[in-house]
Amino acid sequence: MKTSMFTILISGCLLVSFSSCQKNKVAPPPKTTTGGSQSGGTSSTPTNPVTTTTICDYDFSDTTLTNHGWTIAFNDEFNGDLSNWVAFTGGVTNEVMCNEPANAKTVNGELQISALKQDVTGPVTVGSTAQKAFNYTSASITSNQTFSASTATPKVMIVARAKVASGYGLTSVFNSFGENWPTNGQINFFQVGGNDTREYSTNYFYGTQSSQNTVTGGMQYNPVSSDLASCYHVFMTEWSQTSLKYYVDGKLVETKTGDVSKLFNKQQALGLSLPIGGLFYDNFVPANIQVGTLYVSYVKVFTSK
Repeated sequence: MKTSMFTILISGCLLVSFSSCQKNKVAPPPKTTTGGSQSGGTSSTPTNPVTTTTICDYDFSDTTLTNHGWTIAFNDEFNGDLSNWVAFTGGVTNEVMCNEPANAKTVNGELQISALKQDVTGPVTVGSTAQKAFNYTSASITSNQTFSASTATPKVMIVARAKVASGYGLTSVFNSFGENWPTNGQINFFQVGGNDTREYSTNYFYGTQSSQNTVTGGMQYNPVSSDLASCYHVFMTEWSQTSLKYYVDGKLVETKTGDVSKLFNKQQALGLSLPIGGLFYDNFVPANIQVGTLYVSYVKVFTSK
């Protein structure tokens, strides 16, 4: 059942000082819900009335952008190690897995983030000294580099080619967020519940005070014509001072405006994760969990003036 509550990436040095993280790493956002007082959201989430026609195993050429004035600022095709990313260890509030760096790895030129049935003992939350037993593991990684639609680079295009994870309890997440959440903003490029992989949700957040999101109506579900877990699709988001434009397989899906201008000049790191459980699931039943893998061919960032 679709719910207005959902999981946001927790993948950084929670409860640990910023200096303990790798250079340019930003602290993670806390848990929110679209319907709770913390998020300031509404009790229901709109669904796009248009079903976007997608193309199985769609690919993207850099020249689509570079021939039109865009410059590539980040490119990870996962042919080597994960030195462009920070992986973290520990649990997340309202989720049932322990994030383990070993669950994120590059295999044959792609990133694989795997949720596994695995008994481990680890930090209750990332950065905590308290330990607990977990029955599941997964992974959460964040880019070393940060990005911003700003005076210097008024437009930023974030691109990922991914095959999302299928299975009850899983949520494939690709987003960006800044330090001292949400004062530097957060953008959700895609979030796909493993129990319904024919739609994905988008969202964004901002607030002038720590842990207080003031954006309302930022979240939307977008139905698509094919199963996002059956093959690869290209997700693109154009971030400018006035809008967030979301594309799938080269087609414009939705445009957000509203408070997007408040994200201008806010530095954000990229995040990829595969949480198990969490607020994305209504009346979550741990006994029904199905493990799976999020596959990512590449992540690219382009800027333009």
